[in-house]
Amino acid sequence: MAKKKKYYVVWYGLQTGIFETWEACQKAIKGVKGAQYKSFENRLEAQKAYYQGEYEDYKGKGGSKKKTLTPEEKAAYGEPELYSIAVDAASSGNPGLMEYRGVDTQTKEQLFHQGPFKQGTNNVGEFLALVHGLAYLDKIKSDRMLYTDSRIAWGWVKRKKCNTKLKRTAANKQLFELIARAEHWLKTHKYKTKIAKWETKAWGEIPADFGRK
Repeated sequence: MAKKKKYYVVWYGLQTGIFETWEACQKAIKGVKGAQYKSFENRLEAQKAYYQGEYEDYKGKGGSKKKTLTPEEKAAYGEPELYSIAVDAASSGNPGLMEYRGVDTQTKEQLFHQGPFKQGTNNVGEFLALVHGLAYLDKIKSDRMLYTDSRIAWGWVKRKKCNTKLKRTAANKQLFELIARAEHWLKTHKYKTKIAKWETKAWGEIPADFGRK
C-alpha cells in the first residue's frame, strides 16, 4: 500500500509556509532553534492551520485545534493593555486583494489604513502592518505598545526580513516596493516599542480585525 501523502506546516523556520514533502520541510527548519512545524493529513487542514491558526493551537497530538479556554485559563492571560495600538490585515484569496490597518486598541479609532493591494497575502499584510505601526509610533514619539495576532509576521519583523514565498508579478509590484521599504526601515531604525501577541483565544478578535472570517 502506498504511503499516505502528508502536508507540513512551518510557522517558524528559515522559511514558513506549507510544504508537500518532509525533505522540503526539513530544509525550511534546519538549524533553527525552536522551529515550529507540524504535519497534517491533507492540504485543507494544513491551509487552515497555517492561515488561521498558530503553532500553539496544534502542537499537541493530532491535527485538531486546542479546545476553548476555560474561565480559569482565560483569567491567566490577564487583560490587554489598552494604551496601545493593534494592527491586522485581511486578504480575499491567497494571493488576492489585501489591505491592512492599525487602530487605537481602546477606542478602535483607525489610525492608518493601506490597500487594497492586488495579489497580496495575509502574512505580507500583517508584516507591513507591524512595520507601519512601528514607524507610526516612532514618528509621533509615542511609548504605546503594539499588538499583533500574527506570530509569523512578528518573527519576520524580528529578523528584519519578509520571508514570503509570494511570487513577484506586474500586478503586485507596488506591494513588493512596500516590502523593500519596510525591510529598509527595520534595518536603519532602532525602536523601543514593545510588540506583544494579541491573545485571541482569551480576548476575542484583535480590535483591528476586518471582520471577514
